[in-house]
Amino acid sequence: MSRKLKTALARKIINVTDENIDDEALIHALLEEELFVNPESEKLTFGEKAADALAKFAGSWLFIISFCLFLVGWIVINLYLIYNPFDPYPFILLNLILSCLASVQAPLIMMSQNRQEEKDRRRAEGDYKVSLKSEIIIEDIHYKLDKIIEQQEKLTNAENNVIKVEKDL
Repeated sequence: MSRKLKTALARKIINVTDENIDDEALIHALLEEELFVNPESEKLTFGEKAADALAKFAGSWLFIISFCLFLVGWIVINLYLIYNPFDPYPFILLNLILSCLASVQAPLIMMSQNRQEEKDRRRAEGDYKVSLKSEIIIEDIHYKLDKIIEQQEKLTNAENNVIKVEKDL
């Protein structure tokens, strides 16, 4: 990644608009910037909490087993246990109840899934920014190490030249 691209990305990550800021100050600002925001920390409305609770319950084994027991109980009661059933075969009232349940439950579950998708998107965006920040900082450290090694080689060469000149005298 070029220094120019790295600088542009760092400016974008931390929202720096000052064009006169040098690369070193930009890197220090990037180091100080807290990028990750926990999407779980936001406040939820009552409806959102209710949708999440319903989606959690509707996707559980407890719901599946209890609903199966309810259906079996309804059928057994109407077929065998009462003389004058309130919902005789083919169980039209039960069908109506199931349809109403599905028509209410489906939108609530979808609302919960949409909110979870938004949380996942924000989390992924935060992860991307953190990864990009790390990459920029690592590249900057690598660049600085290369400069240090280059300067050390120059100093070593200069020292060797001085030693060589001293031997020649």
